[in-house]
Amino acid sequence: MNRLIRRLFLGDSTVISGDVVDLEERYRISEQLAYDGIPAVYYDILKHGEGTKVGTLDIRLKRTDYSYYYGDIGYRVKSEYRGHHYAFYACQIAFKEAKEHFGMSELIITCNPDNIPSYKTLAALGGEYLGIEDVPADHEIYRHGDRQKCIFRYTL
Repeated sequence: MNRLIRRLFLGDSTVISGDVVDLEERYRISEQLAYDGIPAVYYDILKHGEGTKVGTLDIRLKRTDYSYYYGDIGYRVKSEYRGHHYAFYACQIAFKEAKEHFGMSELIITCNPDNIPSYKTLAALGGEYLGIEDVPADHEIYRHGDRQKCIFRYTL
């Protein structure tokens, strides 16, 4: 990124501004309210300077054996906005946020082996590729059809 990421406080909302996209905090889930006991912060991914919502991103603030398979960051880009590297730029902002505001020193991000665009995004972010791991049969994402995950580790 060419310039510093800025945190803006707009009423009850926090916007973290980047060069290409901004992250606008939407809500937080506490450990007590999370169905899996993992607190998280949820953001909208907005086109910088426009405010058009192109996707969502969440940072999970606690890692467990259970959460390992869906990672510390999850993102989704709306189909009509794919191909513009918005997830890449959003993750760059999220890495800085995870380190500076949540005290995290490492992140795990995963994707399905057949999700080539996401795999390319994770590789471009410069993480260590740990390989493909089988999802345990008793895991929620297994019940939803995910059998394997590509695992990347990022040192912040």
